[in-house]
Amino acid sequence: MPSSAIDLDVVIERLASLAPLFAEHVDSAPVPGLAWGIVSSGELVRLEGIGVQDIASGRSVDADTVFRIASMTKAFTALTVLSLRDNGLLRLDAAAEDYVPEMRTWSYPTQDSPRIRVRDLLHHTAGFVTDDPWGDRQNPMTEADFTALLHAGVPFSRPPGTAMEYSNLGYALLGRIVASVTGRPFAEVVADTLLRPLGMTASGFGPGDVPADTRALGYRRTAQAWQREPDMPHGAFSPMGGLLTSARDYARWVAFLLDAWPPRDSPDIGPVKRATVREMVQGANFVNLLPGRPGPDGPGPRRAGAYAMGLNAVADPELGLVLSHAGGYPGYGSYMMVLPDKGLGVFAFTNRTYGVPARPVTDAALALLNAGHLTPRATPVSADLAAAYQAVVRVFAQGDISVATEMLAMNMLLDRDAEAWATLLAELKAQAGDCDAGADIVATGALSGHFVWPCSHGRITGHVLLAPTRPPRIQEIRLSHHES
Repeated sequence: MPSSAIDLDVVIERLASLAPLFAEHVDSAPVPGLAWGIVSSGELVRLEGIGVQDIASGRSVDADTVFRIASMTKAFTALTVLSLRDNGLLRLDAAAEDYVPEMRTWSYPTQDSPRIRVRDLLHHTAGFVTDDPWGDRQNPMTEADFTALLHAGVPFSRPPGTAMEYSNLGYALLGRIVASVTGRPFAEVVADTLLRPLGMTASGFGPGDVPADTRALGYRRTAQAWQREPDMPHGAFSPMGGLLTSARDYARWVAFLLDAWPPRDSPDIGPVKRATVREMVQGANFVNLLPGRPGPDGPGPRRAGAYAMGLNAVADPELGLVLSHAGGYPGYGSYMMVLPDKGLGVFAFTNRTYGVPARPVTDAALALLNAGHLTPRATPVSADLAAAYQAVVRVFAQGDISVATEMLAMNMLLDRDAEAWATLLAELKAQAGDCDAGADIVATGALSGHFVWPCSHGRITGHVLLAPTRPPRIQEIRLSHHES
């Protein structure tokens, strides 16, 4: 595993103040029981249970209590599909009907509609209508009944490939594809691909797969009383939301996801390639305005994000890249958040219908951020970038671009000639006074970086960008003076 992005000893102390966030949710939501966990760069730093898994018996929730995690299952389905692609058993750009022949007779909404691809199902761009909460009640559907549904055809909300619209049906079809290309039941393939290799021995797709005394029973709240939701067995729609797992098992999954970052040369031990995990979180280019982070006064400002494959990818102004997914289901609610650039994962499960614990999970991540315990992994400074930066330092010190002629790409003196550079450098020196150019450059990639030099009159900020040549040469230098 890559080194931790945060000081675990400090974080463990901080976690004591995070527990009330989840306890308050149990009381205020309310939910009968909740399990939550925090993972940092492969290290499990906290697992805790609150409340009860069974109201009648009063059995307490702990780290080994098994919850149904609803639509957080979709990431397992998506990564299983990608793993089969890696092994040459299917193609993402193939028509889904190549693997599900019942789809071949479907009527599409327009004459120019493309056939649904496997990729469209992963990204929810197949043109199906959003099917919550109908889809949540289809988990027990038999394979025979699912085949009959597919034979009859389905209505379209829009032509495929024109927008993202969340579809449980689409992920049920992915489960059918998994079974089709392997000749084995979907649940067995997921278990062999992900659950068993990750040591998720307490996880499965049917209530009968886990010991009765470890399973959180599902409830809904009606007329100020708890009503038991019926248990739904494993069926054709399980690929969209049927996985049951414990906090201890799910922490292994989160650690595995985080291990895909940063890209590196160390052995790729799997069970699925790191590059494939990173591929799973690439959006489909249908960027949507998503609800803002939950807060005490309701959701904050809306954020732009895209649905990737089983996970939402959002650029958050404070938290950075956020990979998340909620799970809402009869009897259960769940939420997970992974911050790959900061090496952190936070998740929680509840046993109340649609009792999604997004607020405490988000608040826990923000609390760690605001306490200064989350810092992005630094991008290593490559030898080429370091050499280019030293050339920039020489250029500024001597006020002459020609001292770095051998480091310049062919465009540099065409974009601004040596005389213009001399004028610019002289103006900056007059404005800034003496500057300390000893600061390290901060890499933004192997071929780019930025820096700040404190000066007697304010500061100089700069950026250097190398060209895609061998050897890399400087194609751009930007320098600016700031008064404060």
